[in-house]
Amino acid sequence: MGFPQRLLGEGESVVMHMRTHAKALVPPVAVLLAVAAAVGFTFGVLPSEGSALTGRWVAAAAGAIVVIRWSLWPFLVWLTSTYTVTNERLITRQGVFNRFGRDIPLGRINDVAYQQDLLDRLFRCGSLNVSAASEHGTIVLSDVPRVHDVQRELSELVRVAHGWSPTRAHPSADQTRERADRAVDGQRGARIRDEPYDWQRDSL
Repeated sequence: MGFPQRLLGEGESVVMHMRTHAKALVPPVAVLLAVAAAVGFTFGVLPSEGSALTGRWVAAAAGAIVVIRWSLWPFLVWLTSTYTVTNERLITRQGVFNRFGRDIPLGRINDVAYQQDLLDRLFRCGSLNVSAASEHGTIVLSDVPRVHDVQRELSELVRVAHGWSPTRAHPSADQTRERADRAVDGQRGARIRDEPYDWQRDSL
């Protein structure tokens, strides 16, 4: 599901919209499989009649509590946590019941860096460190998928928002030659002005 269009300003468009990387679901899935195996084993060992039936219900209830707390809840947290980049701001949203959000104008962002450990490199994700001119300072976005592409795209949007021109910072070859020609002409003019006046040369 994309970012709601009704929350965008006039002339604002979504450039990137993503959830945290699916690697966050590995522990919940592992818990779900382990609990299912444990409950299934308990049901297979205990008979379905007499006092053992109570043991089955206890095992099922305990398994349900564990699944809800350490499997279903992390999944809902992952599902409701999003990062959105528009042509004007960086938007973060999280929270299952109580929603929390933060909007950072691109013009207030000073630097965008990424960080990866070995596991992040295997999953092609990582953390984005966004330095903003605000009271929050550096904001860390964890488990960003395709972190290299996101960092490059966000940096380009920040450059445009600040009006930083790579042309001025890195002149082209034609501009370099033009500047060199003007410098040579200036040196020639200065050399001619510094030469002493020769009346014989002008009379020829």
